Amino acid sequence: MDLHDFLVHAVEASGGRVLYASDPGRAPVYLGVQLESDERIGLLVYPFRITRNHIRNRPDDEVRGQLRYGSEDSWKREHPVGRDIAGVDVTTIIGIDLAGGVLVGLDANLWDPLPMGISFYAKDAEIEQAKESGWHVWEKINRGGTKRTEARSPTNLETVVAFTPERLIDYARLERRATSLRLDPPLRFAAATSIGEHALSDEPQRRHVLEEQFALSSEQILDIIGGRNRLSVAVRGGVAEYHLERKLTGAPGIASLRRLDVDAMHDFDVTLDDGTFLRVECKNASPKTFASGAFKVEVQKTRASKGDPASRFYAVDGFDIVAACLFSATGRWEFRFGRTADMARHREFPDRLTPIQTITGDWTDCLPAIRH
Repeated sequence: MDLHDFLVHAVEASGGRVLYASDPGRAPVYLGVQLESDERIGLLVYPFRITRNHIRNRPDDEVRGQLRYGSEDSWKREHPVGRDIAGVDVTTIIGIDLAGGVLVGLDANLWDPLPMGISFYAKDAEIEQAKESGWHVWEKINRGGTKRTEARSPTNLETVVAFTPERLIDYARLERRATSLRLDPPLRFAAATSIGEHALSDEPQRRHVLEEQFALSSEQILDIIGGRNRLSVAVRGGVAEYHLERKLTGAPGIASLRRLDVDAMHDFDVTLDDGTFLRVECKNASPKTFASGAFKVEVQKTRASKGDPASRFYAVDGFDIVAACLFSATGRWEFRFGRTADMARHREFPDRLTPIQTITGDWTDCLPAIRH
């Protein structure tokens, strides 16, 4: 009853009005919600209690959520997560910290079916950040356990969102978007971070210009991209450039940044605070590492010009810096920066870079740390 009441009050705190609430004695809880814009949202919530009891062999600085409904005998069978097959209502899996007044949202795609009888944990510091800001996003390591031998996520990471009651509707919108677009943990992280910075309006959203031009929904466009390898590669490159631009814009040591969109040119012009000008080329690192564990990145063009086999390889003086996006290898939108002057040369064409470059210890995660 107390978790049920908390959810009802959270709907009201986030600007909604509860039109219908299911029986508090049954899980999941279904809430029919009307917003001020007259939009209605159906919320199917799996609420789990978060406690602050000391657990033997666990750190003292964490809270514990317990995935437990019914009797222990019922935990042995599979518990698939309920969903609206029409895609109208949104399903959420939420831990509720009554003492802290914070909700912790789990990825409903990763936690289906529900592994009844297990616990999940969050650090006190994460809960405190959510209390202070109202919305806090972080990545948590995901490993196999007693209920399942393999990790839920192929990247061994999952995105967790902790938020205060007045952000419940924002979280429902995030989950609806993540489910309909089948966002993986890194993209879910990016979407959650964006919503944290700019709360979604409850006004009906206009279609994107590409949806209008192509006469397709965003989901159909994504399905087309996902089903064509060359399109997926191109989009991943564009997404990496987008994350790099976000990382560098306004970063310490960066005086100015300009993104180029010109064939046969590098991707960014960057000027550092000390006046150093750098031409930066963004590339995706390989998902596979060398036997030593070192990351590697492919630095070559898609194809060569007719009659010029060297044209597929980049000239050593074509740009100053390679920014290698490690998402494919780590599942995180992080970068390593290396100087082209220090990179291995092609055996047959000494003025060109060899196609596969090792991301060595000389590469840095801070672009201003690089000096000529």
